[in-house]
Amino acid sequence: MLSAKSLFQEIIDDDESFQLFCSIAASGEAQGGWENGRIAALVPSGMRDMAPKIARHGADEDKHGRIFNALLRKRGLEPVPVPPETDYTMLLERRGIGLAHDKLRRDEPLTERDIVVYLSHSRVTEQRAADQMDMLVKHFGQHPELGKAIHMIDDDESNHLAYCHEELLRLNYEGHGRLIQRTLRESALTEIQVYRDVSLAVMRHMGRILRWPRAKSAALVTGIHALYAYERAAGWHRMVDLRMPERRNALGGPMTPAPAF
Repeated sequence: MLSAKSLFQEIIDDDESFQLFCSIAASGEAQGGWENGRIAALVPSGMRDMAPKIARHGADEDKHGRIFNALLRKRGLEPVPVPPETDYTMLLERRGIGLAHDKLRRDEPLTERDIVVYLSHSRVTEQRAADQMDMLVKHFGQHPELGKAIHMIDDDESNHLAYCHEELLRLNYEGHGRLIQRTLRESALTEIQVYRDVSLAVMRHMGRILRWPRAKSAALVTGIHALYAYERAAGWHRMVDLRMPERRNALGGPMTPAPAF
């Protein structure tokens, strides 16, 4: 019977598929770390109090990239090139989710609107990340090889999501509500399309590596499309609501260092 647990178990049991999985994850986290680092450096003067939290967000994502690379090294593996069609962060950026890289490469301060848009985009993508890590903790939190890494990344993603909720609510009270709601909705509807496309691409590569039979691959494709249909109809709403989190000032302290693996 196909399940998220059985599929991921197959992926982590095979060195080649594990190598691709960790390489994709490490690349995405490294890109997120760079983006947040640049945003922190370019925060407009009236919002400089946010810079340390944005920098902490980026530092956490850099740390996650190092964790995935450490998991590869532990098996004696090296990162492999990420197929472009599986590069979630790059594809989101091409679709306008996240601040454009050419803007971030300039040494020009961002605007308040840029920061509101950045946080709205992050609210959406961090929901996806938090949901995925919750699933991995549920099924592999006690795994001898992955458990420690999964728990650390899951805790960080929960902090990132709480930070987005709290900051967006504050900015909503300051008069940015219409921009926030419009950006959240547009971002969510775009993200679920990109997530579908990336999921299909990743499954094609994993199917080739693991030699899945055609019927199994077809069933997975059907499941991915079914998830997209649900999210397009109603599931995207979970990505756009705002509520005060239980974790307040979640990124207000120092980054938790990564342990050795």
